[in-house]
Amino acid sequence: MLGRLNHVAIATKDAVKAAKIYGTAFGAQISEAVPLPEHGVITVFATLPNTKIEFIEPLGEASPIAKFIERNPDGGIHHVCYEVVDIIASRDTLVKEGARVLGDGVPKIGAHGKPVLFLHPKDFSGALVEIEQA
Repeated sequence: MLGRLNHVAIATKDAVKAAKIYGTAFGAQISEAVPLPEHGVITVFATLPNTKIEFIEPLGEASPIAKFIERNPDGGIHHVCYEVVDIIASRDTLVKEGARVLGDGVPKIGAHGKPVLFLHPKDFSGALVEIEQA
C-alpha cells in the first residue's frame, strides 16, 4: 500500500528564499513558486535525485500553516508525503485501522496535480503525513 517517499515539506516564511540554498549549494533543480489557494500555501520544490523537498509558505493570514510559522519562526519540517496506488482504498484501510484523516476525508488536488489527503500526526508518532495518489 505505501509507496515511495514523494517529498519532505519544510514550512518557512519565504519559500523562494529557503529553496535557493538547495539550488546554489546542492545544484538541485528549483521550481517556480506556485500558489495553492485551496491549501492556503505557496509551494516551491527542490528536486533531488531520489525525492523532493517542498518549501511551503503561508498564503494569507488564514493559512493552515500560519500557526506553525508563528510557533516556529525560523521554519521547520512540516510533513512527509508518501505515494499510494489508490488513495481511496488507502484512506479506507487507514481509517479502519484507527488513523484519522484531517478535513472532510475527500481528497483534494495537491501541488503535483494529484489527489492528496493528510493524516493526523498523533496517529503517526507525531509526524503529519500526506498521502498522494501515484
